[in-house]
Amino acid sequence: MTKRVGIEASIAVAEAAKLARIEVAAAYPITPQTHIVESLSEIVANGRVDAEFICVESEHSAMSACLGSSATGARTFTATAGQGLELMHEVLYVASSSRLPIVMAVCNRALSGPLNVWGDHSDAMAARDCGWIQIFSTSGQEAFDQTICAFRIAEDAKVLFPVMVHLDGFHVSHVVEPMLLLDQKEVDSFLPPYTYPFPLHPDKPVTMGAFAPPAIYTEARKAQEEALISTTDTIRSVWDDFGKRFGRHYTPVETYKAEGAEVMLLTMGSFSQPAELAIDKMRDEGKKVGLIKLRLWRPFPFDDLRQAVSGASVLAVFDRCLSYGGTGGPVCSEIKAACYGMEKSPHIVGFVGGLGGRDVLPEDFEQILQKAISDAEKGQDRAYEMIGVRE
Repeated sequence: MTKRVGIEASIAVAEAAKLARIEVAAAYPITPQTHIVESLSEIVANGRVDAEFICVESEHSAMSACLGSSATGARTFTATAGQGLELMHEVLYVASSSRLPIVMAVCNRALSGPLNVWGDHSDAMAARDCGWIQIFSTSGQEAFDQTICAFRIAEDAKVLFPVMVHLDGFHVSHVVEPMLLLDQKEVDSFLPPYTYPFPLHPDKPVTMGAFAPPAIYTEARKAQEEALISTTDTIRSVWDDFGKRFGRHYTPVETYKAEGAEVMLLTMGSFSQPAELAIDKMRDEGKKVGLIKLRLWRPFPFDDLRQAVSGASVLAVFDRCLSYGGTGGPVCSEIKAACYGMEKSPHIVGFVGGLGGRDVLPEDFEQILQKAISDAEKGQDRAYEMIGVRE
């Protein structure tokens, strides 16, 4: 039976992996992800789940081990953060192109240099084109729920793609919050036993990830792109079923107080919560503002996003990553591309903040919205603005 407990988000994610009855976990500790695999190693060592925990020498080796275990048909989990995700980088492409349904929790962390162990979205954005499904969580409860959902999504025969579940480093990963944890019977009813349709086996040897000359490489990439895009329907279906069973409903794009909103703010991850407080205050003041929380990052939910912004005249996009030498934040660039060609596209203003774990408070989000409104009224079309920079 579902029970409410006070638990750290990282430990809840480890519990979710246990409830999913993982068979293999391969991981290397790195702040702020360490508590996940530390807890999971104890779960395995204590016999709470029948699984192998592989202690490896690096994140590159962790993902390489996951490739092998997943390819043989084992339900496979790992976790990482920041520089660890980037050390995995070359292997991430192999996992997605080989259609291996690995689930990975990523405690989002700033990238060096300078060295920083606190949270932002630099690591996620550096890996955005690796072909993985990517889901962002706003809280520990979401991280727990999405970890369980991720296994069912990844292992669906119509999907067979690896999934990253993102939770902000420290702002989510190390926070103790009251959560509703499912029990084993509930998860078993939601998540069927894993049967990989193309397992490696000595009795039936096959070649995986073979050499692809120019004559076929383009077609292979096109097929992978079409397959990834087509996963959206399954993601929706899994989330719908989860909501019907357990009462917590998830969508690719979620709105907050968007009814009649002329000015919208778009966020991803944990900073959506202080953004809600800003929206509440400005709504109480009679201002027609609303919030868009982008949950599904890949495959990008173009139709959902366009529907969410269709009634807005101004859209402020908040990024926790800086795309150096470009147009500011990668999320804003994506939003502008998504809105291009709309019959009535909002005036889009990009903001970058919260880098390296710096807090962004509700009053900061109020200022972001006011600046976006001012830019729209003046017809000012700046590339972006970094907020909170000390002079």
